[in-house]
Amino acid sequence: MTARRTGSPDGPGTDTVGGRTARQLLRLCDVAGLDSADADLYARTLTDMLGGVAARPLDLPPVTPTFLSDDHTPVEFSLAFVPGAAPTLRVLLEPGCGAGGLARSGRAGLRTVREAAGRWGVPTDRLDELEDLFFPAEPEGPLALWCALELLPGGVPRVKVYLNPAASGQRRAADTVREALRRLGHRQAFDALPPSDRHLFFALDLGDWEEPRVKVYLAHHDLTAAQAGALSRTGDDLGAAQTEAFFRVAAGQDDAPGVGHDDVAGAVDGPRPVRRPVQSCHAFTETATGLPSGFTLYVPVRDHVRHDGEALARAVALLDRQGLDSAPLERALAAVTSRRPEDGVGLIAYLALAHQRGRPPRVTTYISSEAYQVRPPAGLLPAVAANAG
Repeated sequence: MTARRTGSPDGPGTDTVGGRTARQLLRLCDVAGLDSADADLYARTLTDMLGGVAARPLDLPPVTPTFLSDDHTPVEFSLAFVPGAAPTLRVLLEPGCGAGGLARSGRAGLRTVREAAGRWGVPTDRLDELEDLFFPAEPEGPLALWCALELLPGGVPRVKVYLNPAASGQRRAADTVREALRRLGHRQAFDALPPSDRHLFFALDLGDWEEPRVKVYLAHHDLTAAQAGALSRTGDDLGAAQTEAFFRVAAGQDDAPGVGHDDVAGAVDGPRPVRRPVQSCHAFTETATGLPSGFTLYVPVRDHVRHDGEALARAVALLDRQGLDSAPLERALAAVTSRRPEDGVGLIAYLALAHQRGRPPRVTTYISSEAYQVRPPAGLLPAVAANAG
């Protein structure tokens, strides 16, 4: 059950997908310390990359359902926190959304990414090398291509693309990931991945990254905290204890402020079933050892709380544990919506903890646009929930 979108800082009246999300992005740029010139440029980039969907009125239903967000807005924001710096703002979007079917969506997305990359001087050769694997004539699965922009001062973002391992069928997803890793020089990487329920995404950094990554995202259903802590395959026990502690707080299995055991069914007796799986991501930057240099755990916090007030409390607790300032997160939520956190659930979609060799841990909060709908607060999920997403 969902409610029509209300409580926007923009006031009443007919709005569009691009108009709403661009204004949210402008305000988020201010939270992240980007100047007005960069903010204006990035807002235009967002609407340009959305294409025709940007002009679609929000009083019409989504032209195409998208797996990117719960309410089918083809945009999601995130803030990445590290010690001693302002949070980094990112925007994830589906550039081919609305093109009509996965095949057309994939072609439109590729065209959009290549055009934008050309303007920024970003090479797409690594993406081009994988086109036949991830863009078959009759693709399957929940997505064709997503693009993430890490918004930096100067108006030129860092670019990431997310591809669908199940494009040629779920049974071939593992083979697709293995072959993609091989083509990019990571011949031993597939064997380093932990067991999982599903291959979710294959991601690439494009262009000017200090260490361009190839990333594999996996789904893990009914995960315990101990299992979460043991997922990393970096070869040096990178952050295992921190990852387990992070999971306990994010999933409501800890006594952190606002995160009591009573908040989550099954927190004492075992893991609470969730609609969406916990996700792991292994990042590969070198080809000699076959081992990943980075590991990230993503907890779908919206499936572990009754409302966003609880999700915010858990996010604040996690940031505090890392010595990170939570004030920008609260400002970010106010930049996206004027509704109270207690009046809905899903505004904070995921909480993530990343460990990259040689760098401090990073906490990322994923923020939904809610351009179409707000999911109302509800009681706890039943003891048995469908695994979807």
